[in-house]
Amino acid sequence: MASVSIEDTRATKAEKRSKPKRLVPNYWPFVIPALIVIAAVIVFPWVFTLWMSVNKWTLGQSQSFIGWDNYVRLATDLRFWESLWHTVLYTVLSVVAPLIFGTLAALIFDTNFPLRGFLRGVFVMPMMATPVAVALVWTMMFHPQLGVLNYLLSLVGIGPQEWIYNQVSVIPSLVLVEVWQWTPLVMLIVLGGLASVPREPYESAEIDGANAWQKFRYLTLPMISPFLMIAVIIRGIDAIKSFDIIYAMTQGGPGTASETINIYLYNTAFAYYDIGYGSAMAVVFFIVIVALSFMLLMMRQRAKWTDAEGH
Repeated sequence: MASVSIEDTRATKAEKRSKPKRLVPNYWPFVIPALIVIAAVIVFPWVFTLWMSVNKWTLGQSQSFIGWDNYVRLATDLRFWESLWHTVLYTVLSVVAPLIFGTLAALIFDTNFPLRGFLRGVFVMPMMATPVAVALVWTMMFHPQLGVLNYLLSLVGIGPQEWIYNQVSVIPSLVLVEVWQWTPLVMLIVLGGLASVPREPYESAEIDGANAWQKFRYLTLPMISPFLMIAVIIRGIDAIKSFDIIYAMTQGGPGTASETINIYLYNTAFAYYDIGYGSAMAVVFFIVIVALSFMLLMMRQRAKWTDAEGH
C-alpha cells in the first residue's frame, strides 16, 4: 500500500510539472496609454493652472511667486462678486424656466392629437442649432429699431423694448434665448419619464373623481421626479458654464450687466493679459462647479422612484 501511494504521489507531481503554468493577465500595457492621455489632457493643465494662480504673471512680462495674493485679491474684487451674482441669477433662471416650459410641453405632447409626431420634430429643432448661430439670429431679433420682436409687440400695443441693450433686461433676454433652445431637451427627458408611467393609477383616480390637477400633483409629479432631477442636473451644469451665447450677444455688456464669471475670466486672462489672476479665478470657479455638481448629485440620490401609492 505504501509503494502504491508513493507511486501515485510521484505520478501526480509529474502531471503537475507537465501541465503548462497559467499566466496571470497583465492589463497595464492597455491602461498606461489611457493614463498618459488623461495626465496630458486633464491633470497637467490643472496643475499648471494651480501653479500660475500663485504667481503674478502678465503676458509678455516675467512671472514672480506671490503665494495667495491672487486669491486675497479675489475676495475684495467687487467686479468678481458681481459676476458671481450674475452667474447665479443666469443659472437659476436658465434651469427653472426650461424645466417649467419643458414639463408643460411634455404633458401636451404625451397626449394623442393629429400631427403629434411632426410637431415633436419641429419642437426639438432649436436644440440642434449651434449656439453662435442662435446668438447671431437672436441679436438681430433683439434690435430696438429693426428687430422683429419689437415689431410683434407693436402689433398688440406694447412699446419697443431695449432687450439686451438695457442693464435691467439683458439677463432675462439672454435667458429667453436659453429657454428657446433648451426647453426641447427638458421635454424629451420628461417624455421619457411619462412613457414609463403606468396608466392603471389614472384609471383608478378617474373613478374616484380626481381632476386633472390632482392627477398631476399626486400621481404624475412624484413618478417623474427622478427625470426632473436629471433635467435639473444637465441644465444646471450646462448653464453655469455658459459662455458662447453670452459672449456672442453682449460680451458681458452693457457695461458689466451680463458679465458672468466665464466672461470676466476670459477678459482678465485674454483681454487684460493678467494670466495669474485669471488662473486664480479659474480655480475658484472650478471649486464652485464641483460643489454645485456634488449638491445636484446628492439631490438626485434623494429623488426616489415613486409608484402610485407613494412607495
